[in-house]
Amino acid sequence: MKRTKISNVALKFVLPVLLGGVILYWMYRDFDFKRIEKVMLHDMDWTWMLLSLPFGITAQLFRGIRWKQTLEPVGEKPRLSTCVNAIFLSYAASLVIPRVGEFTRCGVLKKCDGVSFPKALGTVVTERAIDTLLVMIVTGVTLLAQMTIFESFFLSTGTSIDGILAKFSATGYVVTAICAVAVLVLLHFLLKRLSIYNKVKATLSGIWQGMLSLKSVKNIPLFIVLTLGIWVSYFLHYYLTFFCFGFTSGMGVTCALATFVVGSIAVIVPTPNGAGPWHFAVKTMLLLYGSAALGPNAITADEALSFVLIVHTIQTMLVVLLGVWAMIMLKARPQAISEIVEREETDSMAQR
Repeated sequence: MKRTKISNVALKFVLPVLLGGVILYWMYRDFDFKRIEKVMLHDMDWTWMLLSLPFGITAQLFRGIRWKQTLEPVGEKPRLSTCVNAIFLSYAASLVIPRVGEFTRCGVLKKCDGVSFPKALGTVVTERAIDTLLVMIVTGVTLLAQMTIFESFFLSTGTSIDGILAKFSATGYVVTAICAVAVLVLLHFLLKRLSIYNKVKATLSGIWQGMLSLKSVKNIPLFIVLTLGIWVSYFLHYYLTFFCFGFTSGMGVTCALATFVVGSIAVIVPTPNGAGPWHFAVKTMLLLYGSAALGPNAITADEALSFVLIVHTIQTMLVVLLGVWAMIMLKARPQAISEIVEREETDSMAQR
C-alpha cells in the first residue's frame, strides 16, 4: 500500500516537476541570471505588466460564471462565488499536481454547495471540449496566416507533420481503429463483471448528463460571450506584456497571436503551469518570428529567455495569489483541500 502511494506521488508530482525542471535547466544552463535583475529593475515598464494582470483575473472570473451557467441545466445551482473561487483554487492546485484542477474544483463544489461530483465533472468535460474547439480554430487561422513561420518552428524543433503522418499507412489507421474498438469492447465486458459496475454506470451517467448540459443552457449568446471573453482575456493577459520590454514592444499583434497559440498548445504537456514546455515553445517562436519579420533588429536569445522567464513567473505568482484568496474565501485549510482532491480523484479513477 505504501509503495502504491509513493508511486502515485512520483507520477503526479515528482515526474512533472522533474520534466519541467530538466527543460528549464537545458534552456537556461548558460544564461546569466543577473540579466533578469537588470531587466526587471531598469529596462522593464511595469505599468504594462500591472495592466495585464486584471485580464488574468477576468479570464478565470468568466470561466466561473460560465461554469455556473452549464451546471444549471442539470439541476445544480451552486453559488456564483463558490464557482469562481473553485476555479481560482483549481488553477493553483494544478501548480502542485498538473491536471488535478478539474477534480479540485468539482470536489470544492460538492463539499461547499452539495453539487453532484459526476455532473460537475461532466460539465468540465463539456467546457474543455468547447475551449479545445476554439483553440483549434484560432490555431488553424494562425497557421494559415503565418505558415512560413510555423514551418520554421517545426523544422527547428525536429517536428515534421509530414514525417509523423508518413509513419501511418491506410492499413495502419484501420488496424489502430480496430484495436481501439476492441479495447473498448473488452473494457465493457470487464466492467460488467466487476462488482462496482452499477456504481460506475451511475457515475458515467452523471458525467454524460453534465456533458449534455450545453444543449439546455438558457442563454446561449451569454455562453458564447463568456467563452470569447475567457480567451480574449487570456490573450490580453499575455499580449500586454509585450509592451513591458523594448525588445518585444515592436513585434506586433500577429507575433503575439502566433506565440500565444504555440504556448497554449505547449501547456498540454503535464508540468506545473506549463513550466518548461511553455518557455521553450514561446522562446523558439519569438526567435523565429523576430528573425523572419525584423531581420537585423530581431530579438536575441537572451532577450527571449528573459521575456518568457519574467512573464511566466509573474503570471504564475498571480495564480498562487488567487488560489490563496480562494482558500480564504472558502474558509478551507490547505490540508482539507488536499483531502478533497485525493478522495475525489481516487474515487473517480477507481470507478472508471
